[in-house]
Amino acid sequence: MRKFKIPITPHTTNKCIRFPDDIINAVEASIQGLDCTFSAFVVEAVRVALENLKEED
Repeated sequence: MRKFKIPITPHTTNKCIRFPDDIINAVEASIQGLDCTFSAFVVEAVRVALENLKEED
């Protein structure tokens, strides 16, 4: 399993999604002071999750 790394912000396309407030607060606390946006963090988390799903197959 690949280790999660906080990413540097890539070029992105806007996509709206709703998150529970506790998850938003936890992500924002994790990236505070880093060169990372909320969106970049979520994209990297989804990439890792997708890789993990492929490994399970």
